[in-house]
Amino acid sequence: MLNKEIALIFIRIADILEIKDDNPFRIRAYRKAAQQIESLSEDVSALRDKKKLEDIPGIGKDLSKKIEEYIRTRKINFYEKLKKQTPKGVLEFIEIPGVGPKTAKVLYKDLKIRNLEDLQIRAKAGKIKNIPGLKEKTINNILQGIDFLKQSRGRIPLHIAIGISSEIISKLKKVKNIKRIEAAGSLRRSRETVRDIDIVASSKNPKKIMAEFVKVPKAEDVVAHGLTKSSIRTHGNVQVDLRVVGDDSYGAALAYLTGSKAHNVRLREIAVRKGLKINEYGVYKVKGKARASGMRIAGKNEKEIYESLNLSYVPPEMREDRGEIEAAGKKTLPKLIEITDIKADLHMHSEASDGILSLEEIAEISKKKGYEYIVITDHSKTLGVAGGLSKKDLFRQMKQIDMINKKMKGLRILKGTEVEILGDGRLDYSDAVLKELDFVIAAVHSGFKQPENVLTERIMRAMENKNVSMIAHPTGRLMGVRDAYEINMEKILKCARDAKTTLEINSYPDRLDLNDINTKAAKEAGVTIGIGTDSHTREQFDNMAFGISVARRGWLEKKDVLNTLNLEDFLRKIKKT
Repeated sequence: MLNKEIALIFIRIADILEIKDDNPFRIRAYRKAAQQIESLSEDVSALRDKKKLEDIPGIGKDLSKKIEEYIRTRKINFYEKLKKQTPKGVLEFIEIPGVGPKTAKVLYKDLKIRNLEDLQIRAKAGKIKNIPGLKEKTINNILQGIDFLKQSRGRIPLHIAIGISSEIISKLKKVKNIKRIEAAGSLRRSRETVRDIDIVASSKNPKKIMAEFVKVPKAEDVVAHGLTKSSIRTHGNVQVDLRVVGDDSYGAALAYLTGSKAHNVRLREIAVRKGLKINEYGVYKVKGKARASGMRIAGKNEKEIYESLNLSYVPPEMREDRGEIEAAGKKTLPKLIEITDIKADLHMHSEASDGILSLEEIAEISKKKGYEYIVITDHSKTLGVAGGLSKKDLFRQMKQIDMINKKMKGLRILKGTEVEILGDGRLDYSDAVLKELDFVIAAVHSGFKQPENVLTERIMRAMENKNVSMIAHPTGRLMGVRDAYEINMEKILKCARDAKTTLEINSYPDRLDLNDINTKAAKEAGVTIGIGTDSHTREQFDNMAFGISVARRGWLEKKDVLNTLNLEDFLRKIKKT
């Protein structure tokens, strides 16, 4: 988490310095440092403890001091001073995805636009057209970026929320009087972003738990401190709420606070029809108009809550009122995929392109994960910014994989590529090259603003290629950076099914693409899904868990996912005839 926060601050420093026409070498140094920090496989605080910050490429004494300052105080004074010297409107503009420092400067200095609202109004009214440096395409990007920024503000990515909640829960588990504790809310449902964090605990001494909660290291401010409910605000302005109940009510409180609201409403409706009352303390038989009179018949665990309503237990990820209540009533809920079902990672990058690990290192990590096979999918030649491999380099890597496979036991490395889908749908390598590989991922990394019909046809042409096994991150979104590009998902799904091409759930936390909605639609359309981590560093191998969370929210079972197959069945499945 710290790596990403510091990298973003360095990017913002570079943006402001560029607006101020500062030394270009200084600007470049901050951008390079941000890139290096974000790609680290180890937390910067650990490197600080080892006194190895200056071992990071591009990090000298000045930048290492700034990193240490942030670790210590959660702010960098140089950045705070720059922000005070920079108009608020400019700071807002550089947060808009796709708006760089030069455009921000034009908007503020030349057009005298002072805030996002004013910018949105004038752009929609066509009042920033025909301005040097602002093309029609740039204006459209600005409007889309503002909408995206407004939607995402106040929400934090799932992986960051998990990190915060896990640290707090770990601290509270050590408190003597605590019996059970777990995250609830949208975090427990594995929503891709969450607004705040809910935690539920059971104890006979809630006062003691609350006293410890408001003192956790993550707490920057105490919002509320009560006997059974307290709230803190962490660094980064994330609110965390803790509810403590008696152990007999723990299951009811966990279910109630996990939600979603629509799911809970449906449960209450069923309860009423059965003459029951359901709330955060349990399920009760109702007598007359009393709110919760009579005998409590359920509440200690979630399973008995659902059983009291004659429903199968609904996994948290499915509680969105998308048909799970009906399926639970008919006892037809799917048996959701588990991370232990995964036998391979289908999307990985080595040092040959833009990863930092050797093939041998990737193989060793994968063996420890218990994988049966993996696919190396370095970028193709056109993607120079990511160190794309020439045809010669690709064949050299294939020979290297053969040599490693001869020596290695317990894991098979498959030869693959993440081949670029060019602007017209052609692929970056010829069919003669692609047919030599075991597994081919095709991906779009440019031309995101093409019209919907062009982008759709472009991806469909790639899927219809007999050598293409899977489409990577099919909608191209990067949360906090850009929204999904416009494609006709109905046509994409039909083509994928007919062409027998797998679609990926990309587990990279800022992608999670396909999302849960499209994943469920893919399942219903009969499309096979593959899950890949898109790993470039050691720590990213653990991102498989985020792909699994999307799969579970999309109702996927083991049989729906390509890399749950053993090697023999996998190789048979991906053959296009």
